[in-house]
Amino acid sequence: MSDLPNLNADALPGTDEDRLFPVERARHAPQILLLYGSLRERSFSRLLSEEAARVLRHLGAETRTFDPHGLPLPDDAETSHPKVAELRELVLWSEGMVWVSPERHGAMTGVMKAMIDWIPLAPIGGIRPTQGKTLAVAQVSGGSQSFNAVNQMRILGRWMRMLTIPNQSSVPKAWDEFDETDRMKPGPLYDRVVDVMEELLKFTLLTRDQAAYLTDRYSERVETLEELSKRVNTSKAIGTE
Repeated sequence: MSDLPNLNADALPGTDEDRLFPVERARHAPQILLLYGSLRERSFSRLLSEEAARVLRHLGAETRTFDPHGLPLPDDAETSHPKVAELRELVLWSEGMVWVSPERHGAMTGVMKAMIDWIPLAPIGGIRPTQGKTLAVAQVSGGSQSFNAVNQMRILGRWMRMLTIPNQSSVPKAWDEFDETDRMKPGPLYDRVVDVMEELLKFTLLTRDQAAYLTDRYSERVETLEELSKRVNTSKAIGTE
């Protein structure tokens, strides 16, 4: 008799090493989407995201950035709204993401949260938009260094079923870290941004081919098997099969 009477053994096979360590791997450039959480004309979160994108492209990634101007508040428009549709298409395209937010009143901005709130957990066309994708988080501050925004974004990344990398970037006194040409000045804060982007690219390359398998859950497989059994048994009962 099994010592796991509550377990559905059919839904929990052993580890599939062929899926965990695939021989055939994708060869295209990693696809990274960058989101920044400010609408200001000279937005330091945008400038930081642009620096991050430059590093990612240097490392061989393809990058795209979503401009939040014109994005409505969540639930204040239909999902067919052009900016909402654009955001969701970019998320589906991406294999990894970078979220950069200013810290305002000790938290990420409403602009940042609104973008994330428009990304559903439920599948779009059978695909979960964020599940299994990599994520790097960064923030800018007007004053001393803080980590409130990045910590909040980490929670959201987990909620969105993303693989959030260990490293992160926090840029204090951001107004003093960019020069008159809007490029980030050299120094340890810039070096940390490079560290984070290098790590993101490595984790994306490491996991993108296994993302579906890494996030394949026992509880969901059990539910699927139960739904299938119910449908088949119901069909037999009414004589359709």
